[in-house]
Amino acid sequence: MAPRCWRWWPWSAWPRTRLPPSESTQTFGNSDEVRDPANAKALRKKRSAQMRVKPGKCFLLDTEEQTPQICVVGSGPAGFYTAQHLLKHPRAHVDIYEKQLVPFGLVRFGVAPDHPEVKNVINTFTQTAHSDRCAFHGNVVVGRDVTVQELRDAYHAVVLSYGAEDHRGLEIPGEELPGVLSARAFVGWYNGLPENRKLAPDLSCDTAVVLGQGNVALDVARILLTPPEYLEKTDITAAALGALRQSQVKTVWIVGRRGPLQVAFTIKELREMIQLPGTRPILDPADFLGLQDRIKEVPRPRKRLMELLLRAAMEKPGVAEAARRASASRAWGLRFFRSPQQVLPSPDGRRAAGIRLAVTRLEGVGEAARAVPTGDVEDLPCGLVLSSIGYKSCPIDPSVPFDPKLGVIPNVEGRVVDVPGLYCSGWVKRGPTGVITTTMTDSFATGHILLQDLIAGLLPSGPRPGYAAIKALLGSRGVWPVSFSDWEKLDAEEVSRGQGAGKPREKLLDPQEMLWLLGH
Repeated sequence: MAPRCWRWWPWSAWPRTRLPPSESTQTFGNSDEVRDPANAKALRKKRSAQMRVKPGKCFLLDTEEQTPQICVVGSGPAGFYTAQHLLKHPRAHVDIYEKQLVPFGLVRFGVAPDHPEVKNVINTFTQTAHSDRCAFHGNVVVGRDVTVQELRDAYHAVVLSYGAEDHRGLEIPGEELPGVLSARAFVGWYNGLPENRKLAPDLSCDTAVVLGQGNVALDVARILLTPPEYLEKTDITAAALGALRQSQVKTVWIVGRRGPLQVAFTIKELREMIQLPGTRPILDPADFLGLQDRIKEVPRPRKRLMELLLRAAMEKPGVAEAARRASASRAWGLRFFRSPQQVLPSPDGRRAAGIRLAVTRLEGVGEAARAVPTGDVEDLPCGLVLSSIGYKSCPIDPSVPFDPKLGVIPNVEGRVVDVPGLYCSGWVKRGPTGVITTTMTDSFATGHILLQDLIAGLLPSGPRPGYAAIKALLGSRGVWPVSFSDWEKLDAEEVSRGQGAGKPREKLLDPQEMLWLLGH
């Protein structure tokens, strides 16, 4: 994710944690007028002229008088990138609503702790939040604390950017057994997602199986096998680090329904697995026969990935690499052409003890090939099963159309079908695919469409109260939003706690403790 998530927590179950409102300390963002205040008036006049539409339109926008009020639901990458683009309008005010007490969604709760460079995008999001025309309102559950219709009544436009907050189930017998977890929950556990802080996965087994062959699957496999001393200086939670120190997991199988050519992970994640200290790969050369010929015409990124896989599987390692592998105490492997059929229970029936896999073959060619069962099965003993077969978005409000099969809000270029003034961006718009840069492009596109509609007079005319109306509603319901300046106090506390252990931060996990630290 999430990541909202890019946000993976179920909104209906989120506990009420309330904080009296506090004033945000607003600082300037990075728009032209705030970078050069002396030129601000001229820039506003110029943009005002550019933004006016022809007479006869139902909404003549004069940016010297009219302030477009827009709200974004979700503060992950989709939400912040959408807000960033909307702030290109010289007068627009953007409010970002978030169900968590803290911002950044997937970047905080989904990105692996050993990938700190990916989290640098938080600096850009913070700049956006510091704009005097942007405000963050955390601890507000849209769909429960305030309805989407109430937001639509208060704003000229509403953008839903709340991500994929659930996971796809295996839908096989035995998936309810202890020892079977979603990768989403496991990632949330080691990344400090409050709802997963008490997950306590049992790592006393020798073998773990990860179902799925995407980047998240490789992330959880890598975290399971990484020597704990390599994680000590990351922002992994103290509880997760302690559990991983005691882990008995020695082998991780990463299982996919299709073949090597259809894997969903990227070359960076594969290279990290191949080079992971203290581990050796287990790859069956038979799985790669004929692959060299089939990759000649594939796109270059896919070809480079396949070439790396082929080298790891088919080439004899050099002396140094052979010695490293021989001394490795842990191993990981890729199992292709296998589809989960049943989680096998232990003799007493109390927990998972293995998984039955249907052997598959491919129909079709390339990435569009389908896996079909051959009729053969095999049993793979294991004590931990992590399901990483995808995330899914959930409906947020009865008034918002939702396609349960595709797990998205029906839309055309980000415009929600049959609901004027309502938009969507990110995973809830297109499905849980792509990386953060994919979401950036997607969110900028939705922001662009919204501003086009604003200029064309397709949004409500006249002033809208924006947050003033929503603040009154929330207050009457005992809901107290958390500001971005409140988050910065929590951020400072996390950084302070991490310094003693040489970590970038020690994440706060308990919402009640967060409120206490804020003095409430």
